[in-house]
Amino acid sequence: MERRTERIHERGVSATVLVCTNERTEHTACAAVDGGAVTDAVRDWLRERDRYWSEVAVAETSCLGMCSEEGVAVVIQPRDEWFAAVTVEDVPTLMAETVGATDDDAATEPATTG
Repeated sequence: MERRTERIHERGVSATVLVCTNERTEHTACAAVDGGAVTDAVRDWLRERDRYWSEVAVAETSCLGMCSEEGVAVVIQPRDEWFAAVTVEDVPTLMAETVGATDDDAATEPATTG
């Protein structure tokens, strides 16, 4: 066994997004409700910001115990944030709220007036 915590931290990785892509036959599971597409959307969001594997790792996982017909289970660690029923459309908001928006995201957000 080789502990690599320090090496990962030296690379700047501070979070891991776990996306369920589990397949089941007895009931709906994340693979059947676009688990792969949600994983791709998370990776794309990070790549567009040059944060994929530099700050945030992404891993496909088996069952996280939150099966839903409406979407996929996603966990952000070490923040201990758990989400169910995540869709591809939810990914930009989910990622911005959990791993943080960048300056580029703020520049594309519509201005609000109070």
